[in-house]
Amino acid sequence: MLNLERLRVLHAVYTTGSVVGAARNLHVTTSAVSQQMARLEREVGQRLVERQGRGVRLTEAGALLARNAGELLSHVERIESGIAEHRGAVAGTLTIAAFATAARGLLPAVLRDLRSRYPDLSVSLSEREPHEAIPALARGHLEVAIVQDWVDDVLAIPEGLARRNLLDDPFDVALPVDHPLADRDSIAITELAGDDWISWSTGQICHDWLVRTLRVDGVEPRVVHTASEHSTQLALVAAGLGTAVIPRLGREPAPPSVRFVPINPPPTRRVLALWRQSATARPALDATLDALQRHCTQAAPGSGTNESQL
Repeated sequence: MLNLERLRVLHAVYTTGSVVGAARNLHVTTSAVSQQMARLEREVGQRLVERQGRGVRLTEAGALLARNAGELLSHVERIESGIAEHRGAVAGTLTIAAFATAARGLLPAVLRDLRSRYPDLSVSLSEREPHEAIPALARGHLEVAIVQDWVDDVLAIPEGLARRNLLDDPFDVALPVDHPLADRDSIAITELAGDDWISWSTGQICHDWLVRTLRVDGVEPRVVHTASEHSTQLALVAAGLGTAVIPRLGREPAPPSVRFVPINPPPTRRVLALWRQSATARPALDATLDALQRHCTQAAPGSGTNESQL
């Protein structure tokens, strides 16, 4: 009989394309992956991998077994979830990946809640952007992914994954306190077309939204400074070096020389929880999704005015 753990290793090699990638996703050493692959080859009596340059690739037999292993592992997960549902115990281990502002602004309270309610459940968190988290979730390397989705930049969700909308997260504009529009109740983003901008790097969702929005009116935004951390962006705004667009979720306290003004119409991203459909019946997953929903309701971003800085 084929060993399920070895099939998991083979499937990880198949989905990541390398022994190194499989080891990273399974949190084991590359030698452990190689040993498991060698044992699996002895079990099936065929070569499953072959050398290719400095790495390896799956043979035709290896690729065939890996594809079928994926279906088998999904089936096993459904069975295990059904057994756990019958037992009703919220226990075991569960891994969550979340993008940065959700990891900072939402997950600490959720993890504390789960630890308090379910002492037999061990939950771990890793910070990953959606383009990293979704493939890892689909491959079975984590249980829940917290991702962001924009109306004009719709997230592609692979078949086999389920989703739950957690909250809508609006963005506000961050202005230096002496900016001519800093005392406004709201502002159209096009009114700031001539400003110097502080943003994320090219290719990041927020940066690309800003560029697309201003280009509609024939304006090429002057992105003078780029930074991946909101705290850095706000420090640059506080120094009077430009204007930034900042989400409300996970927003850090701003320097006193920064003013937040709501944007009209407000750019809003949806925050979603994703999981594999084959694991839906697992009580630990259900408890985690409920905790996420509960804390999202409590943490739903409110007004972006300066009296309600988050």
